[in-house]
Amino acid sequence: MSEISINMIRARPVASAAIAIAVAGAATILGAWFFQYALGLKPCPLCLEQRYAYYFAIPLAVMVLLGDHVGASRKVLFAALVAIALGMFYNAGLGVYHSGIEWKWWAGPQECSGPLDDLSVPGGLLERLQSISVMRCDEAAWRFLGLSLAGYNALISLALAAIAAWAAAMEWQRLRSRNL
Repeated sequence: MSEISINMIRARPVASAAIAIAVAGAATILGAWFFQYALGLKPCPLCLEQRYAYYFAIPLAVMVLLGDHVGASRKVLFAALVAIALGMFYNAGLGVYHSGIEWKWWAGPQECSGPLDDLSVPGGLLERLQSISVMRCDEAAWRFLGLSLAGYNALISLALAAIAAWAAAMEWQRLRSRNL
């Protein structure tokens, strides 16, 4: 890494973390969309749920970057970084949970195994059965180096959470040194 980059990270950890989170998060979501729309791998309900953290973290990271640039309250920036870190830590846990389901370490949620609502209602049974399309959470659609997309999501989410937590810790130190 160049000396200029290292100096920027040290001088502006909040902005650096916000850039890293926004760029890596956007690349992750774009990758998920590529697998879904270009390669035709349909996501299961847990796959879709794992995207929520990115839909939350990416715009919030952009707002943190803008806030840092225009001189927003440091406490607000700190709180936003903590929110990103917590959301991505949760998402990493969700990715581990999903990976465990794929490896058959534990059972998955009911909606991943094709729940059928009340089929005792007369009429339209054949149409209702034909309209059900369930993507199973316990079958990995794709693996690379032994990890499924859920496994990679867990690793990426953990890395983004660590970046946000690091920047929040740096900002916390800065806030405390000002109050002393």
